[in-house]
Amino acid sequence: MVEKLRPLLASGLALTALATDLLLPPRCLGCGTVIRRGGALCAECWSGLRFITPPLCIVCGFPFAQDEGEVVLCAECMASPPAFTRARAALVYDAASRPLILDLKHRDRHEGVAAFAGWLRLAGGAELAQADAVLPVPLHRWRLLRRRFNQSALLARALARDCHLDFLPQVLVRTRATPSQGGLSGRQRRLNMRGAFAVPEPQRARIEGRRLVLVDDVYTTGATVGACARALLRGGAESVVVLTLARVLRTTP
Repeated sequence: MVEKLRPLLASGLALTALATDLLLPPRCLGCGTVIRRGGALCAECWSGLRFITPPLCIVCGFPFAQDEGEVVLCAECMASPPAFTRARAALVYDAASRPLILDLKHRDRHEGVAAFAGWLRLAGGAELAQADAVLPVPLHRWRLLRRRFNQSALLARALARDCHLDFLPQVLVRTRATPSQGGLSGRQRRLNMRGAFAVPEPQRARIEGRRLVLVDDVYTTGATVGACARALLRGGAESVVVLTLARVLRTTP
């Protein structure tokens, strides 16, 4: 009986999808023009994105203007090695990528999460192949209540699903509500994040000796993900790799 109904169900779903597309046609995540499928970009918006590719700092992933060799660190990582093992970002944070991230973060535009997770997967490469679990940078509970969702958790969940890795949204918590990082220098951001994250004692067994991938939306100075990585390592993690959807490029470290 089920087999006889299957074609009818499939055709019904197809008709429903067609009707939905006619009433609410899929639109480009960037400019809003009608496109063939949802959760994607039109050709013009796609061509405007700047994906970060080698040559990179082997640790923080800062892109170099020219190839300096296979294993090269930027000046900042040489002067002050970060707590995380690697950091990689999919995109340059600029006029093309900024609206996509702000729409996700502040305007409840979640239809692009699947595509964004695919970009993170490309940026993560071999690091994801060696990982055990994925987790997001957490929001403080009061900010989470106001926003209703954590954009980093949406990205981390989709990435974990695509890579068949454990998703661990509860193992890292923000212990205090920190002021906004906007407008702060790198040093001020690090001070702002000091002691802001912790792994609750009951959660430590879930990360003990494991290789973790920490996901956030934007890497600015590395202060937030650095504080998260230190908390995870204190909690027993073997290593922490950072993946962000975009990265701010100011001056070469």
